[in-house]
Amino acid sequence: MTMTVLETSDIHGHIVPISYADHSAIESGLAKLAAVIRKERANTEHVLLIDNGDLIQGTPLAYHHAKLDAKVPNPMIRVLNELGYDAAIIGNHEFNYGLPLLEKAVGESNFPWLSANIVRESDGEPLFGRPYVIKELGGVKVGILGLTTRYIPNWEKAEHIAGLRFEGAVDSAKRWVPYMREQEGVDVVIVSYHGGFERSLDTGEPTEPLTGENEGYALCQEVAGIDLLLTGHQHRTIAGVQVCGVPVVQPGSAGGWLGKATIKLTSGSEGGWHVEEITTELLTPAGVAPDPVVLSMTEPHERLAQKWLDQPIGRLVGDMRVTDPMQVRLAEHPLIEFINRVQMELSGARISNTALFDNVSPGFPEHITMRDIVSNYIYPNTLQVIRVKGSDIRAALEQTACYFDTYTGEGDIRVSAEFGEPKPQHYNYDMWEGIRYKLNISRPAGQRVVELEFDGAPLDPDGEYDVVMNNYRAAGGGNYMMFQGKPVVKDIPTDIAELLASYIMERGTIEATLNRNWQVVWDGKSELSEAE
Repeated sequence: MTMTVLETSDIHGHIVPISYADHSAIESGLAKLAAVIRKERANTEHVLLIDNGDLIQGTPLAYHHAKLDAKVPNPMIRVLNELGYDAAIIGNHEFNYGLPLLEKAVGESNFPWLSANIVRESDGEPLFGRPYVIKELGGVKVGILGLTTRYIPNWEKAEHIAGLRFEGAVDSAKRWVPYMREQEGVDVVIVSYHGGFERSLDTGEPTEPLTGENEGYALCQEVAGIDLLLTGHQHRTIAGVQVCGVPVVQPGSAGGWLGKATIKLTSGSEGGWHVEEITTELLTPAGVAPDPVVLSMTEPHERLAQKWLDQPIGRLVGDMRVTDPMQVRLAEHPLIEFINRVQMELSGARISNTALFDNVSPGFPEHITMRDIVSNYIYPNTLQVIRVKGSDIRAALEQTACYFDTYTGEGDIRVSAEFGEPKPQHYNYDMWEGIRYKLNISRPAGQRVVELEFDGAPLDPDGEYDVVMNNYRAAGGGNYMMFQGKPVVKDIPTDIAELLASYIMERGTIEATLNRNWQVVWDGKSELSEAE
């Protein structure tokens, strides 16, 4: 007896294989994966199809549905229903638009949503009531346990997760895996965990602070009885690997890969089935024509989203285009200064930080549309003003400065492993306005802030300062623990993308400016040239 388990994860609203920035074709997306999934189903009798979370947020299509067209069925759910998914796991980004939108998506689904470790405070029962689901294929009972990273309260707005408690994934697995084995009598246990690995898969050494955000390694090491672990959240591509004897899979993000596990079983002499072998691999949709049914059913939603994206909202005088992301992070860029200044003006705070979230942000052209806004500000963040000490600002700048490998002046400046592995974390490199500072990346990490001033004087370590930033960072996200638990002076519960768009529309014309209040330097080059 052989069965196949197919996994998608971190789709983040990507269905149609196009770039929302410029309409160019891309070799990923759920429409292309759908064709691969249908082929696998046609060639295999016993197939399980599982989505591992972070499905309903991440593209302009998903944003448009959530904010402007939420009364119609969710386009991502419609596709999963069409493809006959057996289960979906709740990811951290499922909460980004609030619990009502998530509840609507779950209600429209023809499959169960699982998460054993997200429970209601009122009764301790799992959210949506389903910690696991049992499927029978060819007489084999398969239990699928859903788990979610417990770190969500460190990122998400409190009102989006009110009444919920996030327990440890390992603790929940230790409860439910034996239950499925002993009480439900399952033959195969699959754990689908929207979380990743906190340790090296090769050496077992920690690869990040052991905060509980990722517990994949501990699940394999500490929980007996797991036959297969499906993972996500970190956007890694992992297959053909075992951790403590457990086969593990992680299929990247945005529909770039399909995880596949082939499970071979033999029947026991006293009944039941035993796992003989599990092999794992990743299937690529590159070169595969997108599924026409999926394209057709998505087209009405996509058409409305594209029309919304092309709405002109204002004009730019000057240049805010991004041609070299590394240069944006080495010396202030007009796009970054603009976002920070909008944040400061709307919040009243005198200090602000923001990030260039990825290396494909195009910046703003002369005639700005909504497409330009969402292509640069890709997350549904809101703004918060928190009160911190000067020492907290210095500590945050030291954390930011860890983005760079130590640089001697020879060769290219490189991103450190801390920010590049297991996935790129450009969104965790902050750039500030309202203070003057320099970072010397020839110095050891933790000793790189060489100048730090506010109002023309050295920043007072014990002084209190109000700083505006996105809600993710204000909660300590990205290992900025110095911000965690700080007093919230002001909360602005509108998406920053909307704030930027409204700001531009109200003025009609904006201007690119540059005050050069910060820069990155290195030994042998004390200042960057004007051209840089």
